[in-house]
Amino acid sequence: MALKEATMYFFAVIFVTLSFTSAIGRTEHVAGSTYVAAVYEHRIILEPDPHVPLSRPAALKHMQKNLDIYKEQAELAAQQGAQILVFPEDGLQGFIFNRTTISGYLETIPDPQQESWNPCTEPERYNNTEVLQNLSCIARHNKLYVVANMADRQPCPMKSSLLFICPPDGHWQFNTNVVFRSDGQLVARYHKQNLFFEAAFDTPPQPEIITFDTPFAGRFGLLICFDILFHEPTVTLVEKGVRQLIFPTAWMNSLPLLDSVQFHRALSLGANVTLLAANIRYDHMNMTGSGIYTPFSATYHHAHRGDPEEGRLLVARVPVLDPLWGGQSVATEEGVVTAESTTSTSSQGNCCDSSHPELLSSSSPTFVSPMMFDPFTFVLLNETEGNLNVCNGTFCCHLQYRQLPQGSSKELYALGAFAGLHTVDGRYALQVCAVVRCAGLEASSCGQVVEEAETKMDFLLEGKFGTKYVYPSVLASHQVVEEPEHLEKTAGGRVTMKHSNMTGGLVTACLYGRMYHLDNE
Repeated sequence: MALKEATMYFFAVIFVTLSFTSAIGRTEHVAGSTYVAAVYEHRIILEPDPHVPLSRPAALKHMQKNLDIYKEQAELAAQQGAQILVFPEDGLQGFIFNRTTISGYLETIPDPQQESWNPCTEPERYNNTEVLQNLSCIARHNKLYVVANMADRQPCPMKSSLLFICPPDGHWQFNTNVVFRSDGQLVARYHKQNLFFEAAFDTPPQPEIITFDTPFAGRFGLLICFDILFHEPTVTLVEKGVRQLIFPTAWMNSLPLLDSVQFHRALSLGANVTLLAANIRYDHMNMTGSGIYTPFSATYHHAHRGDPEEGRLLVARVPVLDPLWGGQSVATEEGVVTAESTTSTSSQGNCCDSSHPELLSSSSPTFVSPMMFDPFTFVLLNETEGNLNVCNGTFCCHLQYRQLPQGSSKELYALGAFAGLHTVDGRYALQVCAVVRCAGLEASSCGQVVEEAETKMDFLLEGKFGTKYVYPSVLASHQVVEEPEHLEKTAGGRVTMKHSNMTGGLVTACLYGRMYHLDNE
């Protein structure tokens, strides 16, 4: 595969953030300190039939094709000054394996918390560790930290305990992140906690909270794909003060609320963290969308229908967010833009006033329609501008808006609310306020998948949440992420997002609240 010049996408953003623990508009980073991060969206080379077991030599031959691409991309990232490079989930072997068919791809990964090992310089220490050796040498030869995802085989004591029951074959198989230092040393290993229909792998007997330190940016935490939606390990890492997260993923895009760049950017804003997200590129399963997200910026790539199916390397300089790094003092960015300073440039004046908007709202008929398999209660935006409320049970959302149609196309929008337990393709509790473009001009089309829109909108979206974990997003036509102009959170759980002067038509504006404490009810 020939090397291609990496295209970098930089988007000007306003310094805003919605923190788990900090006041809105206050985010901390080490004054003047930055590093260069890279993520690679990998166009994976798959075996034709993952249902047929391969011998170890055949599995190695397959993985080497992907490793050769990793090596090329690491060289390119190093040439651009990268200090850390993240590869995606399942990027070496692929997916849709069962417990038997993945066996040829498994390696036993030593625990770097228990022993020190450099696979590149000590390849003879362990047998059947060819992938670990390759990755270690990629890191060492390019003098950068490398994070990759692979399949791990670990022995399980045959005597079961209260904490776990051994699989019948006596060993565990884990979906695993590995981290190599710039000299090739294996420094971290993390086993995925939240599996997404992964018959080849086991859930670890206990959740793992794994971090590693770097000389250029301090501490990073590890998670994998579906983990991002759950308390363990994501929220635990953040609440322990980890501000820089590594996120290999094989993310299948799910509009209108869970497109890759949409939600990954929302997590970065909502959790007040940097997220280095590396995705697979595989059009058959709608996988694309990688990025380097900080509370201040978003550098990302999202392929569109008809684009060549190829990999993409992203490189960006980002601020250090670990306040303990180097023992340096922490600076505070005062970055929120107040409502007074974000008035619309339209001659009609400012549409949205955040002071007690519920007093201005009008009543409109509601209807229920499925969105992301959940029964949202909707109300239509029937006017050019207005104030609307909608409630799902006792959870209510408010919207002030002014639509700015572009051209002659008619588009229907709706404000939706949902509070409850999501149970399709995972089980997790939600409170969601969302403005969505409907797929057609009928109310029944609201909540369906929409990728394009022409209508721009000035809006203030607000909800009173029963959780402090709320992730804000504004997604414009063709999967373009816009940065909210103003985000505010009060002690009583009220969250407000305001935005205007959109660059593209509005697909979704969303406040996505996660009620982690209700997941098991």
